[in-house]
Amino acid sequence: MIAIDAATEPVRLGLGDILHLGFLGISTRALRATLSALGISLGIATMIVVTGIPASSQAALLDQLTALGTNVLRADPVAQQNHPVSLPTDARGMAARVGPVTEASVVANTHSTVRRSDLVDPLDGSGLTVLATSPGLLSTINGRIASGHFFSTAEARFPTVVLGSVAAARLGVDRIVDGSAPQVYIGDTWFTVVGILAPMPLAQDIERSALVGWDAAQTTLGFDGSPTVVYVKAREDAIDEVRAILPAALNPAAPGMVQVSQPSQALAAKRATEGAFSGLFLGLAGVALLVGGVGIANTMFVSVLERRGEIGLRRALGATRGQIRGQFLTEAVALSGLGGAAGTVLGILGTVGYATYQGWPPVIPGGAVLFGIGGALVVGMIAGLNPSIRAARLTPTEALASA
Repeated sequence: MIAIDAATEPVRLGLGDILHLGFLGISTRALRATLSALGISLGIATMIVVTGIPASSQAALLDQLTALGTNVLRADPVAQQNHPVSLPTDARGMAARVGPVTEASVVANTHSTVRRSDLVDPLDGSGLTVLATSPGLLSTINGRIASGHFFSTAEARFPTVVLGSVAAARLGVDRIVDGSAPQVYIGDTWFTVVGILAPMPLAQDIERSALVGWDAAQTTLGFDGSPTVVYVKAREDAIDEVRAILPAALNPAAPGMVQVSQPSQALAAKRATEGAFSGLFLGLAGVALLVGGVGIANTMFVSVLERRGEIGLRRALGATRGQIRGQFLTEAVALSGLGGAAGTVLGILGTVGYATYQGWPPVIPGGAVLFGIGGALVVGMIAGLNPSIRAARLTPTEALASA
């Protein structure tokens, strides 16, 4: 009696056997499996594309907003009517010691007049300011050179000047040509124009200024070496915190005597753009996965109906309901996994190709790739759950009779 029970006990299938059965069902119906996997792959590819292309476009837009100076703050003394206030001579180093600050530069009003030539009225400064600065200013304020170059550390010791875009227009200097650098008259000295800045909408004071080297301003223009404005570049996620502590860092004894500019409105627009795109990504990804899941579920239901004879035969040979359920569930997950992997590759290629064509930095959200493959597996499991249960519930006689 014991021998009979042992002989009739169903064979337990290992994980490898169940995977083999699942992939066997796919390989024996290669065309249908390909079409089914194509459905989920198109869904995942769509998800990668509709997240990757907007992300690439967003990256290009955010780069443009960052170039405007969204992560730059300006600190200067509070104006006093009869008592001029200046910043410490080491203001640049004091600002740079603030943790989230990545760069710091200082400028100072030399109270000199810039003119097109020495024949112009000495009192006619064309509404322009002559600022002493260090070579690192351009990087700190995210500035760009439209023509020529920014003066180097060596050039900053000599009478060289870089003009803001508005200053260059008012002085009649439109570009720098090699071998014939124009000159302007600052104070009582001729300065050679070595560069012209591109427009800077968020730094209009720089646009209307003539920038000279710190050393040249001291030796030529009688500058006393006291900075009047500090520019700092900080991490955008900490820009508000830096703004709060910067006055105390620059003037510990009287922080109320230092005023710091508000973060640019472009930063608020940048943050709003990030939030809007994030919500759009989530919605589009959900729709793409839903479409792929419906396709897999439909394929598995049809597969169960068409393979009732196979199910009945396996049940008659001793396969348990759990083994039947595992076979069809494995097949559904395998279809989704293969489709998800193929769709991820297609989506990445499509995103990179389109972004490159548009001149955007290609951005493939890592979360979208993981969500694409992982989501495909989960969707395949959910889509194949009900068909596998229905297949397991068929009795051998019922399945063979309807085959």
